[in-house]
Amino acid sequence: MKTFRLRNEDVQRRWFLLDASNAVLGKLAVKAANVLMGKEKPTFTPGVDSGDFVIVTNAREVKATGRKDERKLYRRHSEWVGSMVEETLSQVRSRKPESLIYLAVRRMLPKNNTGISQFRRLKVFSGGEHPHAAQAPVSLELPKKVRPPRIPKAPKKKALKRKTYAGPLTGAS
Repeated sequence: MKTFRLRNEDVQRRWFLLDASNAVLGKLAVKAANVLMGKEKPTFTPGVDSGDFVIVTNAREVKATGRKDERKLYRRHSEWVGSMVEETLSQVRSRKPESLIYLAVRRMLPKNNTGISQFRRLKVFSGGEHPHAAQAPVSLELPKKVRPPRIPKAPKKKALKRKTYAGPLTGAS
C-alpha cells in the first residue's frame, strides 16, 4: 500500500463558522488554527497548504480565564523612541475585539509563507453577523471539557525512622 500524498491541485477548501460567545480565547484559537492548517482533515500532508476558511463571530464576547483581563498585556511599537503602547486584554477588547483572536491565532500558525497564506483565510467579526453567508459555512463546535471536582489529598504520614546501632565493630580482634 502506498502512502497518500495530497497535491496542491487536489485541495478543496470549505468554510467553517466558529461562535466565540462564552468561549475561552485559547481553546477557540487552537481550534481555528488547526482548521486553518488542515490538521483536522484525514488528507493532511505536511508541506501542502490544505487548510479551510474559518469565520469567527461574536469576538467581543470571548472569555479569558483567571485574571488575564487585568494582567495580560499586549504591546505594540512604531519603532519611534518612546512609542511603545501597553494595553491590557480588557482595553484591547473594548477598542478592537477582533484583534484578540487575530493575535492568538497568528501566533499558533507556522512562521513562514505558508502561515501567512493560512492566516489570510481567517475572518473575524465582533458581532454575530458576517457577509460570507453565500459560502454556506458549516458550524463547528468547541469541545466542552467537563472537569471532575477536585478532591483534596490527605496529608502524608511521616515514616518512622529506624534507629541503627552504631556501636563498636564486631569481628576479629
